[in-house]
Amino acid sequence: MIVAIVGATGTGKTAASLDLADRIGRLGGTAEIVNADAMQLYRGMDIGTAKAPVSERRGVPHHLIDVLDVTDEASVAAYQRDARVAVEAIAARGAVPIVVGGSGLYVAALLTDFRFPGTDPDVRAHYEERLATEGLGTLAAELLRRDPEAAAQLDLQNPRRVVRALEVADITGEALTPGLAARARPWRPYAQVGLAVERSPLVDRLDRRVEAMWAEGLLDEVRALLPLGLERSPTASRAIGYAQAIDELAGRVTRDEAIAATASLTRRYARRQVSWFRRDASIEWVDALDDDARDAALQAAAERALASMAG
Repeated sequence: MIVAIVGATGTGKTAASLDLADRIGRLGGTAEIVNADAMQLYRGMDIGTAKAPVSERRGVPHHLIDVLDVTDEASVAAYQRDARVAVEAIAARGAVPIVVGGSGLYVAALLTDFRFPGTDPDVRAHYEERLATEGLGTLAAELLRRDPEAAAQLDLQNPRRVVRALEVADITGEALTPGLAARARPWRPYAQVGLAVERSPLVDRLDRRVEAMWAEGLLDEVRALLPLGLERSPTASRAIGYAQAIDELAGRVTRDEAIAATASLTRRYARRQVSWFRRDASIEWVDALDDDARDAALQAAAERALASMAG
């Protein structure tokens, strides 16, 4: 059985996944972790993605981390393929696959029988031409009118996602993400533990995390990635924090402005994550700040995973 640790950014998913692996180990099993954070796929993007250093991974094998160059384009379909290969290999070794991350569409693509709608070059070209001539705002507004539910789940600042959503709407008459994910069947048996933090303390944690990114050297990290093509990347360059750091290095914004913009976008992203995951009735939610409740949930997940393997 796969165990997934999900929730908004800043809720402690990385630490929880390692604690879960420890508990599985104490019960006589082994576990390996599969990343489901889209930006942790990229090599060199460490500080801004809160990627756990190898020295802090407690000897637990990790998969789907540092597998892309910053110039590569991440895709959900490619992630689904690669993550499933990793999960099947982990299971073949007799270990428990632990999926951890906050990229909801990536988690759904891995855990469920998620089918990707086809493409139509003519429809795609139509919307790409409109993007170039009318701008992203016009297309985002159209998506909001045509499919508010889908628009609420997507990053409307991401032109690729907006164009794709409109393309799918034209081809299938359905939303790109929530509808398909909700109807999907499990790919393999799984359990999900959701880490929840009330909005006020979560906002405080996120704001402190953004400030720490700059204090820990995000600008130096971005400065080192620029010669590798970060600014030309269709996906990595848009990562929250990295886009703002690029603007600061280019002199387009001050440090205070870059930090404030990153904090605002991070809070907005966390709201979208909560909205996405709350739609999934299979998630067992726990207060991430209640140590006893969190530990009990992780212990139950470890016992359930090992029992499913024994059965």
